[in-house]
Amino acid sequence: MEHMHTLINENAVIVSASILIVAYIFIAWEKISKVTIALLGACITLFLGLLQTEKNPQALGEYFTNFIDFNVIFLLVSMMIIVHIAAKSGMFTWMANEILKHTKGKPKLVLFSLATFTAIASAFLDNVTTVILVMPITFAACKKLDLNPVPFLITEIICSNIGGTATLIGDPPNIIIGSAAGFSFMDFIKELTDIVAYIFLVCTGLLIFLFRKQLKSTPEKMASVAEIDNSNSITDKLLAWRSGIVLLLVILGFMAHDLTHIPTFLIAMIGASILLIFEKPAKILVEVEWNTIFFFIGLFIIIGGLEASGGIRLMANWLLEVTNGSQSATAMIILWASGILSGIIDNIPYTATMAPMLATISQTMGHQYTHPLWWCLSLGACLGGNLTIIGAAANVIVSENSAKHGHPISFMYYLKYGALTTLIALLMSTAYIYLRFLR
Repeated sequence: MEHMHTLINENAVIVSASILIVAYIFIAWEKISKVTIALLGACITLFLGLLQTEKNPQALGEYFTNFIDFNVIFLLVSMMIIVHIAAKSGMFTWMANEILKHTKGKPKLVLFSLATFTAIASAFLDNVTTVILVMPITFAACKKLDLNPVPFLITEIICSNIGGTATLIGDPPNIIIGSAAGFSFMDFIKELTDIVAYIFLVCTGLLIFLFRKQLKSTPEKMASVAEIDNSNSITDKLLAWRSGIVLLLVILGFMAHDLTHIPTFLIAMIGASILLIFEKPAKILVEVEWNTIFFFIGLFIIIGGLEASGGIRLMANWLLEVTNGSQSATAMIILWASGILSGIIDNIPYTATMAPMLATISQTMGHQYTHPLWWCLSLGACLGGNLTIIGAAANVIVSENSAKHGHPISFMYYLKYGALTTLIALLMSTAYIYLRFLR
């Protein structure tokens, strides 16, 4: 046993990297639940003592939790609670229907309005919740207009991933990046919101043009959408007011972080706790996506093994060698590699692996050198989710629901639009990163 322990210690980088690579393969394979893969990988990492170091010999029994980023965990859980309670009131359905009514039922305006609602909602809610909220409204509107819902659903997938890129809480990769880099909510607003807005307008305009032949209806059918009865959308007015005020205050709290220095996860926890006073916690906590939470925990432990073994530092040094330390070259590699790989594999484990690597580069090259690299990782990882129909969880959920309604979205059909919009988004991001940080 002692011989095996010595052997593992001597080859810790290879062993920990192998666990991570095998976990990636099984996550991409999708035959076994990704949370199961992450937890199995974490168990193996802990059993083999890969988190133990000379400075921290008791890591297995006592300190392995140091490798779990609880800022990310608590922020995710708290926002899931707030959003679920708010959604129960029907307030998001009411908002979407009000937007639809103002389109007068014109198909192109309906598409643009649903796209805008999806993008803005995704900036403050998680993408999965947003598409779950907007899909029933989309199917209902398309039925009234006698239109194929697929162009609308594809646009909503793409806009959910674009909108989620804009803020700290919009997409899990941004939460990981914000915690690792120490970025506030307003840092994301300042650096990403403008370029994300331009990407949204260009991509949505292009999709409306590409789908233009499928966006035609009769005046009678358009009138039926313009006259949608929205009076019963809010099922609990008191809950809508209460959750709406709390959600607004939480977002304002995020924005005031630079003044108050209250951690974002704590602001979200306070908001969730206030709403839970009026609810039965057992019923609400059942709705938290615990699969996602435990997936994160397992992943942090696996990557912690690679970090403790020195594997992350080797990756950072290799990247700097390949680029000869060029900030521009490093930035472009991170942006484009993130964009392409995130369309093929889950962007959460990818970002969770890259974040400690950038933190290591920051220690070597300094904060100023690394600052634009974090935004390259965010733009690439979040926007890359649009590349394929399996690129993000929201994509898969929309695809499955569309098939259930008799409108399947094939991998290749989606790829035509996903690849084009991802290419445009990455090109625009490249220009932005260069002009904003590198010239």
